[in-house]
Amino acid sequence: MRVMLDTNIFISVIFFPSIQTRAFIKKLTDGHQIVACDYVIEELRLVTERKFPAKRKFLDRFFMELPLELVYTPKTLDIDEFPAMRDAKDLPILVTAILESVDVFVTGDKDFLVLDIDMPDIVTMAEFSEKY
Repeated sequence: MRVMLDTNIFISVIFFPSIQTRAFIKKLTDGHQIVACDYVIEELRLVTERKFPAKRKFLDRFFMELPLELVYTPKTLDIDEFPAMRDAKDLPILVTAILESVDVFVTGDKDFLVLDIDMPDIVTMAEFSEKY
């Protein structure tokens, strides 16, 4: 399955490793294709520079070691074609997940989790670990 990760999931996995995040990454890398969009990668870099500047090397190392498929977020969006979102900054991420036909989108953001869409399946890290 192709599994796209949200910024908050990358932050948890990279900067706050735990038994749960390690188990999640192991499950994710065993038989699934990790998908990251350029919008999330850029957002992650900005958050790292702002909140964790001393940990930039962890971010760089993580992306060198993790096999992933990079996809590109459309530069223009027809917002009427996609579900409405409370935070407009989240829409490019949702659109990318839909257009790239990912199977699952993993996030901790409630604005995504309340959406009622068929694809992708939008789940938390814990739900992914239980379901897949």
